[in-house]
Amino acid sequence: MNETQQPLPGMTSDDGAGPVFREPWEAHAFALAVSLHQRGLFSWPEWADALARQIGAAQAAGDADLGDTYYRHWLAALETLVAAKGASSAAELERYQQAWDRAADRTPHGRAIELREQDFG
Repeated sequence: MNETQQPLPGMTSDDGAGPVFREPWEAHAFALAVSLHQRGLFSWPEWADALARQIGAAQAAGDADLGDTYYRHWLAALETLVAAKGASSAAELERYQQAWDRAADRTPHGRAIELREQDFG
């Protein structure tokens, strides 16, 4: 960050070079968006528009925009764009989210979460 750029309240940075992910899932969501763009699923302007729409809708609904919800908006925009492009459906994304929730619930803290067929039940 240069002296004219200020971090968002609550946003950490790694020696001033840029934001640091608060949790591993944020880095995964970031990498997934970059990977899907590189594979040609969407253009970067399409991505920027989807993210801007998601953040705008969240702010209109009362999001205080303190920086702590940014990657939730990132993920929601990504899910919307993936469904709009036909790479998945909203129903399929919901099915996987529920399966991951079940897998996380049965996984002891500190262990890797493994998705199993019964998680889709």
